Amino acid sequence: MTKTLRLILGDQLNSCHSWFQQVNPDVTYVMIESHQEQEYVTHHIQKIVGFVLAMRSFGQTLTNRGHQLIYMRLDDPQNRSSLTDTINSLIEAGGFERFEYLLPDEYRLDLQLINFCQSLKIATGFRDTEHFYTQRDEMALFFEGKSQYLMESFYRYMRKKHGVLMLNDTKPIAGQWNFDKDNRNKWKGQPAIPELPDLRKPVAQLITMINEQGIKTIGAIDPEDFNWPTNRAEGLELLEYFCNYLLPHFGTYQDAMHTDQPFLFHSRLSFALNLKILSPKEVVDRVIDHWADRKEDIDLAQVEGFVRQIIGWREYIRGMYWLQMPDYERKNFFKNDNPLPQFYWSGETKMNCMKHAISQSLDLGYAHHIQRLMVTGNFALLSGVSPEKIDAWYLGIYTDAIQWVQLPNTRGMSQFADGGLLATKPYVSSGSYINKMSNYCQGCAYNVKTKVEKDSCPFNSMYWNFLYQHRDKLANNRRMSMMYRQLDKMDGQVLTQMVLRAQDIIENPDAY
Repeated sequence: MTKTLRLILGDQLNSCHSWFQQVNPDVTYVMIESHQEQEYVTHHIQKIVGFVLAMRSFGQTLTNRGHQLIYMRLDDPQNRSSLTDTINSLIEAGGFERFEYLLPDEYRLDLQLINFCQSLKIATGFRDTEHFYTQRDEMALFFEGKSQYLMESFYRYMRKKHGVLMLNDTKPIAGQWNFDKDNRNKWKGQPAIPELPDLRKPVAQLITMINEQGIKTIGAIDPEDFNWPTNRAEGLELLEYFCNYLLPHFGTYQDAMHTDQPFLFHSRLSFALNLKILSPKEVVDRVIDHWADRKEDIDLAQVEGFVRQIIGWREYIRGMYWLQMPDYERKNFFKNDNPLPQFYWSGETKMNCMKHAISQSLDLGYAHHIQRLMVTGNFALLSGVSPEKIDAWYLGIYTDAIQWVQLPNTRGMSQFADGGLLATKPYVSSGSYINKMSNYCQGCAYNVKTKVEKDSCPFNSMYWNFLYQHRDKLANNRRMSMMYRQLDKMDGQVLTQMVLRAQDIIENPDAY
C-alpha cells in the first residue's frame, strides 16, 4: 500500500466523512494550527480559540477511533509560517509517497494547495468535504445562460431537488414557498428567551499560548466562560436547544434587534456548521422532524424561515463565491475608498445602534444578519467605506466568518459592490428601519425622526445623500424607483442641508 499523508483543515471537522469510517494503517492524517491561518487577517480572539479547541477535539476523536494523526500545535517549533512549507517538511521527514487533501472552501487555500501539489514529486489527490447540499459548480450550471442570479429561484430548485418542505415534486407544503413577510416583527420583551445551554469551558492556557506566539487579535474573551460549541456533542446539544426553545418564534423575530438580547431566537449554529461539526442536511432534517412532531405549537413560517437560511441562502452564497472568484473580491461598483471609522474597533460612538452592534461583536464575536446588514454594513456603505476594509473587518470579527460565506455577503448583499449580481438593490436605509426593528433608538443621542438638525440621526441624512450621489447608477433600478420619486419631491433646501450634513459625517465619522 502507498504511504499517504492526508491534510485536514480547521474548517473540515466532519467526523461523518467517508475518509474516517475505516482505519487504514498506511494513512496518516495531519492537522496544523497554522500561523498562516491565524494571521492572514486580524481575527477575534474568540474565533481563534474556537477554531483551535474544535481542531483539538476533532484530533482526539480521530485518535480515539484508531487513526494515525500528526497534530501540530501553534507553539510547535516545527510549525512554520506557511501551511504548505510545514506540510512539505512532514512529507520529507515521514517518507510519504502520496499527499491528499479535502477541497478547501476558500479560493486562496484552494489555489495554494493546487500549486503545492504541482510542485511535489509524489502522487497527489483530493476529495470533496461531503458537507454541502451542492457541488461547487452546481449554481453556475443552474444559472447558465441567465442574466440574473435570483436566490429565490435557486432556493425553489433546492427545495424540489432535495424534497424539503414539499407536498409533491413540484408544490411546496401549504402552497407557499416563502414566508419572509411573516418574519419581520420587532421583539418587545416577550415571548421570553430561555437561558442558553451551558457549553462553557476554561480557555486561559490557550489564550496565553496565542498571546505568547505573538498572534494579533481583536475583541474580548472571558478565560472561564467560552460558550461556543467546539465538538459534535455540543453542536447537537445546541441544535436540540434551538428546536425545543427557539424554533417556535425564530421566523417571527429573525430580523429583530434588542440591546438586552444579542441572540434572541437565533440558533448560534453557524459556527458549528461552518467548521463542519454539523452538516446542513442533518440540521434541516432535525428541524423539520421536530416541527412535524409539534405542529400544534410551531407554525410553518418559523420552520421555512430557518430552512431558507440554510438550504437557500447558505448554499446560494457558496455557489456565488465559486462562480465569481477570484474577480469578486476586487469588485467596487461605487468606487468607494474611505477608511473604516475607528469606532468599528472600539464601539465608541454616540449612535446607539452602531455602539450596540459593534460592542456586541467585539464582546461576543457575534451579530446576526440584520445587525451586520442593516446597521454596521448600512453605515459602511452610506459613508463610502472601501469594500476591502469592511471585508477584512467582517472576516476577522465574527467567529463564524470564513471567506466563502463572508465575502459574497459583504461585497454583494451588504455593500452592493458587485453592482447587483447578488442583490437586486442596495440594502440601505434611514434610521426608520432600525427604529422599526429594534429598541436601539431609545435613549440615543440622536433623534431618529429628524433629518437636518444637529441631533438628527446620521442615518437619515446619509441615506438621502447616498441616493443623491449615486443617482446615475441607481435611478434605473426599478426597486429604487419609489425612493427616487420621493427624492424628486423633496424641498431643494432640505436636500442641500442633508447633503452637507452627510458629508460632514462621512469626513468626520468618529465625531458622531
